Amino acid sequence: MKRSIIILMSALLAFPVFAASQTNTHTAFYTSTQTTLQNITPAAELKRLMAGNNRFVSNKMIQRNLLNQAKTTSLKGQFPAAIILSCMDSRGSPELIFDQGLGDVFSVRVAGNVVDTDQLGGMEYATKVVGSKVIVVMGHTQCGAVKGACQNVVLGNLTALLNKIKPAVEKIKASTNGNIDCNQNKTVDEIAKQNVIDMMQQIEEKSPLIHAQIDNKQVLMVGAMHDLHSGKVTFFDVNGKSLM
Repeated sequence: MKRSIIILMSALLAFPVFAASQTNTHTAFYTSTQTTLQNITPAAELKRLMAGNNRFVSNKMIQRNLLNQAKTTSLKGQFPAAIILSCMDSRGSPELIFDQGLGDVFSVRVAGNVVDTDQLGGMEYATKVVGSKVIVVMGHTQCGAVKGACQNVVLGNLTALLNKIKPAVEKIKASTNGNIDCNQNKTVDEIAKQNVIDMMQQIEEKSPLIHAQIDNKQVLMVGAMHDLHSGKVTFFDVNGKSLM
């Protein structure tokens, strides 16, 4: 009898938790929907990303039912309010460092976060077709691609990619009268930020469609740098001025 009572009490105590988890399977909380996308402004979406990064840095990320989000978005569609162009570095997943769920952001990743017509096509789709409100071009500290461009690395198809970063190398070199040390993290980080600024400029120059949306205040484009050590993301405009 005593054992039966213990089992019964355990079941009753467990029920609220079970019920809550069952409730969560009906709605994919914190997933972008058509309504949230239509109602959010570019400035509000940027603040949402900043808040997500703050949660990541403080290790207070939202607990999501990712499987349910996958099922919900497969049935109801995807409505991300941001598209993030970032480096392929394994430590810089945008979904994690901005504490986002499935269906919340378009993520485009390539070494050195460089731009070509393929990335531009994805951005045009995100902003003009889906209605995304923010474009984030994000570099990071200690970037291997940036360091490789600084050191004039030559390696198969990587050579052409690194050549896209070299204009940023030359700008930082010019600002220091040609004295740069490619082995110093500070130098590499300065080049990485300049490369982000260069890519932002290229996006507007090479995509009249995106340029028009930015001009009309329909889309906000910002630069960002992710600190690999702290996890903190800092934002800036096309002139490198801080947005924090």
